[in-house]
Amino acid sequence: MTYDFTIVGAGIVGAAASLELIRRRPGARILLVEKEASGARHQSGHNSGVVHAGVYYEPGSLKARFCRQGVRDTRDFCQENGIPFRTTGKLIVATGEAELGRLEALYDRCRLNGLSPSRVDRGELRELEPNIAGIRAIRVAESSITDYPAIVDSMVRQFTARGGETRFGAAVEAIGEEAKAVRLRLGGATVKTDRLLVCGGLMADRLARMQGLDIDWRTVPFRGEYYRLAPEWNDVVKHLVYPVPDPALPFLGVHLTPQVDGSVTVGPNAVPGWKREGYGKFAFSLRDTAEMLRFPGWWRLTGRHAGTGLKELWHSAWKRGYLGLVRRYCPRLGLDDLLPHPAGVRAQAVARDGSLLHDFLVERTPRSLHVGNAPSPAATSALPIARHLCSMLLED
Repeated sequence: MTYDFTIVGAGIVGAAASLELIRRRPGARILLVEKEASGARHQSGHNSGVVHAGVYYEPGSLKARFCRQGVRDTRDFCQENGIPFRTTGKLIVATGEAELGRLEALYDRCRLNGLSPSRVDRGELRELEPNIAGIRAIRVAESSITDYPAIVDSMVRQFTARGGETRFGAAVEAIGEEAKAVRLRLGGATVKTDRLLVCGGLMADRLARMQGLDIDWRTVPFRGEYYRLAPEWNDVVKHLVYPVPDPALPFLGVHLTPQVDGSVTVGPNAVPGWKREGYGKFAFSLRDTAEMLRFPGWWRLTGRHAGTGLKELWHSAWKRGYLGLVRRYCPRLGLDDLLPHPAGVRAQAVARDGSLLHDFLVERTPRSLHVGNAPSPAATSALPIARHLCSMLLED
């Protein structure tokens, strides 16, 4: 079977790229391949549903630029397609004097990224959110929530309505690039394509190496564990409420998130994942773990952040410790208020020297693009990312 374009991965980035590509190339033969039975089965369907405004990202970076445009694009897409989208605003709350410098740095970064944050003192914070305790906060009005799996479903439906083909339940077993095409083996069948875009998420490094790319990074999974608040706490907050994050890490801390269905989630934390697509607390894969432990970057990363990692593991194992993270800014919550909620697994690209890759990463060959790292806010930014990827794919 021969195609003009093939996209591997039906998470939100792959689904958005498929729709963008068929809009630009109507009549082209385009195939979307996904090993799961439907789209958004991994990162795109296991997240907090937040539409990030662009608070945290290095000014001028791809993350910052894509995020600002992504907020507008995501809102417009949801409005056009009847998908829930609610602008809640975000409060980043400092609970101690030691956090005030970092909070002020975030305020400055907001302004550099084109946002209009406001400083909130203790009294104003109490008026905005009576259940939240803190000494100071910044409020970012643009932050929102949505339903990302519904967005992916809509994108895939629109892609097929325009003539695109999908192949679900089809794992990629081999990729070979030739002078005039790329060949993929999918469950025993061979597909030939003129151009290939791989949005592999948690399998990004394996798919790149499968094609023979010489990469100096690996995908390391981090589990993000969530709880859902008991229904009587559905009105505990009106805003998204975040702690002040550690600037050395790409994780934003355990936060309170009102959902589009009216519930409120707590989380996520960030603990090592021993299975790339394992969502249970004790999920384990010998292959995934052995591959991670053989990578020097993993050892360098864990050595560099050993203290933080041990704290995260302790809070994961001890529910009261996890609760303590939330009670720093929401002291009224108790253990019985934290109910089970599905975990997520984040794909984090780590370099051989142990450094975390914070920005988007794309590996390129003459006929293919591999999205090696698509960290948060990739879901928010999926539509501008898709335009960027399609422009790269069509350059020649």
